[in-house]
Amino acid sequence: MVSPDGLPAESCSACVIRVAPGDKVRPAHSHPHGEEVIYIIRGEGRVLVSGEVSPVRAGSVVLFPRGAVHMLHNTGAEEMKVVCFFAPATNLENYKMYEDVDFPQGS
Repeated sequence: MVSPDGLPAESCSACVIRVAPGDKVRPAHSHPHGEEVIYIIRGEGRVLVSGEVSPVRAGSVVLFPRGAVHMLHNTGAEEMKVVCFFAPATNLENYKMYEDVDFPQGS
């Protein structure tokens, strides 16, 4: 969407992701140099942000503050479709990964 290969914005980037039923966006990660906002277009699930779990569904908007460890889980029966916005612009090289972080048991 908004990237060096797409719309060449200087201060932000964006992408669309699809998450299959039951899948998680792994590994948990953070953006040490910026923020991310996600908008759930379709589906339902839960999001983990700095240890806090919250439900999400179509129409939900979530902010991942700078440095906040986060991940997304599709708990629904249909594919989840999500738009992710980043400021400043980022790519996977700027992510900090947390392989050992997962949703708390029973959440």
